[in-house]
Amino acid sequence: MTLPRSAGDVLADHVLFEVESIDRMYCNLYVPQLQRAEGIVGFIRGHLGKPIASTAVIAPMSRDFTERLRSFADDRAIPRVDFARGQRKDDVMHEHLAAFQAAGRTEGVLFIGRAQEKNTVFRTEKRRAADGRAYPWIVRATSVVNQFYVHCVDEDFGAFFIKFSSYFPYGGKLLINGHHYAQAQAAKAGIGFEPLDNGFAACDDVPALQAICDSLDEDKIYALTRKWLAILPSPYSPDDQAAGYRYDVSVLQAEFARTQVLDKPVAGRIFFDQVIRDTLDAGRPDQVSLIFARRLMRTGPRATPGRFRTRVITSGVTPSLHVDYKHATIKQYHKEGRALRTETTINNTRDFGIGKRLTNLPALREVGFSANRRLLRAQQLSHDPITGTDAITAITTPARTPAGTPAPGL
Repeated sequence: MTLPRSAGDVLADHVLFEVESIDRMYCNLYVPQLQRAEGIVGFIRGHLGKPIASTAVIAPMSRDFTERLRSFADDRAIPRVDFARGQRKDDVMHEHLAAFQAAGRTEGVLFIGRAQEKNTVFRTEKRRAADGRAYPWIVRATSVVNQFYVHCVDEDFGAFFIKFSSYFPYGGKLLINGHHYAQAQAAKAGIGFEPLDNGFAACDDVPALQAICDSLDEDKIYALTRKWLAILPSPYSPDDQAAGYRYDVSVLQAEFARTQVLDKPVAGRIFFDQVIRDTLDAGRPDQVSLIFARRLMRTGPRATPGRFRTRVITSGVTPSLHVDYKHATIKQYHKEGRALRTETTINNTRDFGIGKRLTNLPALREVGFSANRRLLRAQQLSHDPITGTDAITAITTPARTPAGTPAPGL
């Protein structure tokens, strides 16, 4: 068996196929008009017609939303789960998903979970005017409130969840997985594949699979959001929505992955051995700027904020490589002994001068996938002199021409 001698050898000769895809995307669901105290006052006084701008008048709205969620679950025999402190929500989801699939179902709500978590809310506090009269004043605050996790399965997207806050203005979250989307679409298209946890271990038609991954765009995510917000109970009534109080979507966190399936497990171990030895300095500021294509200012009033570093984390005997830039990270690891996974996670789109609304997804894709490719290109530059020694030996050793004439070496 021929073993690779460098990271470049692994990537050039031992990759069976590779796929680029959006991995997890964690999005904010928010009502644009209700992100400031002034907007809350406008909702209470202008839309609801209440004379006093106090969040106390919203309490019945919150209770009604909670009750409708409970009735929605009970009427459809959807399990309701109270998450325990420290309980892994993914474990609960996979348990319900297995039962859902065993029943032959392809779309629906798995369960509705409830957890108490910190959340940004608006509260009314009492203030006093110069003459001593008390008046209500709406302020932004942080409080522990009930959060409702609605875990669902969509025919086109696979498993995902929407999370609602039970407190006004009922901010939400949407978590989707691009690999779940690709698996669902590949199955519908009749493309044979072997699933890898959050990826693909084998595929009959890689170009078609890549086209599916490329097709996941902001329009499809918007369509998924609108579809399920219409199915699930909403905290906002039809009159509220007709007045413009509807959810919009922004990007909270996005992961962009490149999965390279290897021909043998040892190739992945050799890759990391060589990368750690050759390119551990990829996290130094001058190298990070090459990977992310962003200029770094080390000093002065406009110094680039954040940390720029490389970390090697060892779990058992398989290391993982982490590169940090501002709030973004690249994680590289040997996935299930089958594939090299390189994924860039963008936690703040502003780090790259990009807006947060979902319409900016094409620009985010370019940053995320480009960072993965740049890192992999840098890792193919080896400091190992073995390749150079072979080249020198080849040109200095006597040889014979095809006709049999001896030729001296240089």
